[in-house]
Amino acid sequence: MSDTSTTATAQPTTPSPQQPPAKNGAPVWLHQLASRYALIAVWALMALYFYVQVPDTFGTHGTFSSIFGSQQVLVFLAMSALITLAVGEFDLSVASVMGLTATTIPVLAGVHGMNIWLACLIGVGAAILAGAVNAFFVVVMDVSSFVVTLGTGTLLAGIAQAISGTNIVSVNSPALASFATQDVLGMPISFYYGIALALFLAYVLAWTPIGRSMVFVGSNREVARLAGIRVQRIRFGAYIAGGLLAGLAGLLLVATVGGFDSASSASYLLPALAAVFLGTAVVQPGAFNPIGTIVAIYFLTTGIFGLQLLGYQGWIQNAFYGAGLVAAVTLAKVVRDRSKKG
Repeated sequence: MSDTSTTATAQPTTPSPQQPPAKNGAPVWLHQLASRYALIAVWALMALYFYVQVPDTFGTHGTFSSIFGSQQVLVFLAMSALITLAVGEFDLSVASVMGLTATTIPVLAGVHGMNIWLACLIGVGAAILAGAVNAFFVVVMDVSSFVVTLGTGTLLAGIAQAISGTNIVSVNSPALASFATQDVLGMPISFYYGIALALFLAYVLAWTPIGRSMVFVGSNREVARLAGIRVQRIRFGAYIAGGLLAGLAGLLLVATVGGFDSASSASYLLPALAAVFLGTAVVQPGAFNPIGTIVAIYFLTTGIFGLQLLGYQGWIQNAFYGAGLVAAVTLAKVVRDRSKKG
């Protein structure tokens, strides 16, 4: 053997760019795919189970339309809650803000005969004002957002009951009804409003300076302030935007059903929060994101509707949303902790 021969030495192997390193026995891309879209897979399996159990009812266009065409109000309300959560705040008043708008419109237009569109403008304006009141106490006066919004939510629910006389108020307006219920490709047009809103907010949060600033403020307020971001303005604006979306949710609610019971506002809060937190397990694990939220809304609705078709009535909606919220918050914490360790 010549002197120029080389001796093989053990070298640490590094994965090639084409083959990412394995993690727990599986490729990294598979773990990333599972973490982002596992809920969608569970959703598909759940839908398949219901279809097998009750194919004559679950597997119909009517069921599809009921699941996807009846949640526009919840979509807008969940996006309202998401905006404040994205900047590190917590708004428990969104359902009451929605209820204030949904009560004001039929009282002004149906009871007092005001022009329907002027009534809608005043109703949504009241919601924006409510958001500004929340912002003043939380941002300017530096009071806990949990305490402030819990108090203002209760106050607004009382105001709504006062102006409606604790009665169900209604309004008959074909123009307003067509604004939400007009059929487009077999679905009410308001369904597309919700999809457009989710896509718009996703674009804003991911691709615009204001959206990135919101995410930055939500992740670390002090660091964002040191980086030159106007934290107080971002927080104040989030409450205003949240009030606007909650008001639009109230407008859609009246346009869809023609009236509102002011005593029912609180029943909308749990589903909205459950969807927002469950949405942190989809698309962008550990982060509040609009696309994940809208997936979570239809996931939860599919589960409730399927269970109702199986004969579980009445209590199942509260039980499903309550369990969903606990599971969603727990899952969000686990995903967040794992992402920090990674």
